[in-house]
Amino acid sequence: MPDPTSLKPLGDAELPTEIAELREGFAGALNVYRTMAHHPALLRAWAPLRQHVVKESALGALRSEVVILRAAYHMGSSYEWSHHVYRALQLGMEDRRIAALGCEQVEGEDALIARAVDELFTDRRLSRETEAALSTELGREAVFDLMATVGFYSILGFILMTYDTPLDDDVAEELRVSPLS
Repeated sequence: MPDPTSLKPLGDAELPTEIAELREGFAGALNVYRTMAHHPALLRAWAPLRQHVVKESALGALRSEVVILRAAYHMGSSYEWSHHVYRALQLGMEDRRIAALGCEQVEGEDALIARAVDELFTDRRLSRETEAALSTELGREAVFDLMATVGFYSILGFILMTYDTPLDDDVAEELRVSPLS
């Protein structure tokens, strides 16, 4: 059995031909997908779900980041946390709001979303009260997308942490220059 540390992100020359058309998009852009490229069929199958969860979610960009950051907090995935701190900052989220998602001091709508993510990690389901509140506040499709986002980023977290995937250089540099205050 190969040592997990041997599954580092693949370089451009190593990316399998089976995913050549994905290379210029998401698959060639991030270390997590370059690591997943060790299994080209999975990466290929991942693409449509990624399109929905990342680009077409009923949650919208900001709410999705709230979900992802809270999931990264639960997973203990420094890669996901760092990557999505970077993305949240690009979307204009305030440092204090981002930092709160990594602790217990979440407020407003973020508290409802964080509670939902917390329940999925601890209880493996949403309580009736939380599902009803989410459906009222965000809409039923957003509730489904919230659960799908937690599942999607949990799988990525498993891969990232199993193979100790390094943070992408551009994200590491940006967070070094402009850390969360």
